[in-house]
Amino acid sequence: GEAAEPHLGAIAERLADDVWYIRKMACDILGKHGEAAEQYLDAVAACLKDNKSSVQFAACLALQKHGKAGEAEVTVVVQYLKHESWLTRQAACQAMGDLGQAAEPHLGAVAERLADDEWRVRLAACEVLGKHGEAAVPHLGALAQCLSD
Repeated sequence: GEAAEPHLGAIAERLADDVWYIRKMACDILGKHGEAAEQYLDAVAACLKDNKSSVQFAACLALQKHGKAGEAEVTVVVQYLKHESWLTRQAACQAMGDLGQAAEPHLGAVAERLADDEWRVRLAACEVLGKHGEAAVPHLGALAQCLSD
């Protein structure tokens, strides 16, 4: 909340911490602080190249919350559509729904999740395709097969 805003600079410094989960948490926090964190978004974007995928994903989501997602962020999220954890696949689908036009070239990867073993991932993929309207038309056949799910 607002109590954290005076400390956002110190939190942004943690984006370079040696411990990966500290970097991830810094991305998470900065993603939640709207305009107060805008000045730190370049440092958050640098975390897209982190050696830990969890930090990359957190950076992507933080940038997406600030409306700063582009092709680099989408590319990071697409990687998680095939993650071993269904929770991560579901989160990646949901993020694709919020990434706007930048996600549209990758809707085929989302459509592949319509055949996921986990129903919650399939539901998230359906919702994403619905959000993208006309751009999802090439995937209507796969979407129609989910109607009996």
